[in-house]
Amino acid sequence: MSKSVSGVIAGIESFIDLIGRATAWVALSMISLVAINVILRYSMSVGSVWGQELEWHLLAALILLGMCYALQRGDNVRVDLFYAQYSPRAKFVVDLVSHGLLMVIAVIFIKVSLAYVFQAYDIGESSPDPGGIPYRWVVKSLIPIGYALLLLQTFGALLRLLLTGPKPKESHDV
Repeated sequence: MSKSVSGVIAGIESFIDLIGRATAWVALSMISLVAINVILRYSMSVGSVWGQELEWHLLAALILLGMCYALQRGDNVRVDLFYAQYSPRAKFVVDLVSHGLLMVIAVIFIKVSLAYVFQAYDIGESSPDPGGIPYRWVVKSLIPIGYALLLLQTFGALLRLLLTGPKPKESHDV
């Protein structure tokens, strides 16, 4: 059984890693777009509502798609001041509880945001600004997608945690 669970974990982590690499390209695109917008605005007094809205849309994609990758890499926010002092068993329990709570929160966000996305799609929501980006439902759909990816990564991390159990206490030779 542990071999099949390990395969599931490896598949999840591989997929999330692919999402993380794609998100890095989103970051590069956003940085490039911001630089181009700033150069055009200050050197030629040319601005674009579409370009500025695209910056925000790319930022939303960066955050919502990148959070699962950040969790996988351990770059998530944790109060290490306390966590570092815990015993391996206490760390195991804290990790179990936090993964469980994160999964519940992700499911809630998915459930709530789907209605938001469908409403935007049904009414054909677009930018209220002239020259803005149409199809606002596309960027709104990143909310349930991002939280579904976070749920998937959290599930994989929870499986890994249950498979490995509490880590033995590390000894520090000075």
